[in-house]
Order: sequence, then C-alpha cells, then structure tokens
Amino acid sequence: MTSPVPTVAETSRSPRQVIEALIGLLLGMFVSMLASTVVSTSLPVIVHDLSGDQAAYTWVVTATLLTTAISTPVWGKLAALMNRKVLFQVSILIFVLATAAAGFSQNPGMLIAFRAVQGLGAGGLAALSQVIMADIISPRERGRYMGLFGAVMAVATVGGPLLGGVITDAWGWRWNFFVALPFAVAALFIVQR
Repeated sequence: MTSPVPTVAETSRSPRQVIEALIGLLLGMFVSMLASTVVSTSLPVIVHDLSGDQAAYTWVVTATLLTTAISTPVWGKLAALMNRKVLFQVSILIFVLATAAAGFSQNPGMLIAFRAVQGLGAGGLAALSQVIMADIISPRERGRYMGLFGAVMAVATVGGPLLGGVITDAWGWRWNFFVALPFAVAALFIVQR
C-alpha cells in the first residue's frame, strides 16, 4: 500500500519551503487554539446578549472542545488515507466558515451549533499540523520545530482570554469570532503554495 503523501525521505525541500510550510501550519494551530480561549472572558456578555441561560454558558465552550476532541483522531485517520495538504485546507475552510457564522449567531442554539462545527475544523488544524510537520521535517530536527508549536499553543492559550476581554470591551463580543479569520485565511493561502 502506498502513502498518499510523500515522506521526508521521498522529497527534498529547501529551507525556505520548509519555513513557509511551517508558517502556514503554525498559523493554523494558532487559530485553532485561539478559538477555544478567546471567548472565555466574554461569555457572560455573549450569553446575556443572546438571552441564554447557565446551560448555554457551559455549552458555548464545551461544544467546541468536545467536537475538537472527537474529530482529532478522525482527521488523523483521514490523513493516513488522503492528501494531507487538502485535508488541512478543508479543515481551515470548515473552521473559517463556522467561526464567521458563530459571530453572526442570533441565539444560544445557533452559537452552540456553529461552535461545534468550528471544533470539527479546529480538530483538523490541530491534528494535521502535527502530521504535516512530521512529513516535512526530519526526525532529527523535529524537536526544535515542536518547540515552536508549543510556543504558539502557549501564546494562544494565555493571550486568548486577554485578547477576548479587550476585543469585547472595544468592539463587542462578536469580534472575538472575527479576530482569528485573517490568520486562518493567511494560513490557507500559505499552505496552498
């Protein structure tokens, strides 16, 4: 059985190509993590504006985390069967569309549903960025680049709630969903190359 994606040994990439690919992957990982954390500080405002209750408050976050956790191994299995670059692009598209739709939600049910779909895309971004990185970086050099992924995850995890609070105060809670979109679109274009 042949692999749908060439391995490190089968392809030779210039350092510039590797860096460009890593930038796209890191942006994808960043928006995936940011989406989970940026709304946390604005949840009281969101639930109030959408006339939600305590259950809605909980499910706005849980829906994304749950579908991310469930979909991550599915994306991993798909990566073993299909073109990984295309899968990464599909996960970005799912993420972008669901994130934009979540920003336009008119009630808690809509927001929770779009956050669940957002989690499907985020699961793909998380899983596929790691798989693709393993494809383009030799095992000997992989540890150095894994540190970059860890740093991006830390920045998004710590900075997300801070950014969410500032955005909510300045422009309103809906902008928490729109702030990651330019990064996701940039990742899509960078990975396209």
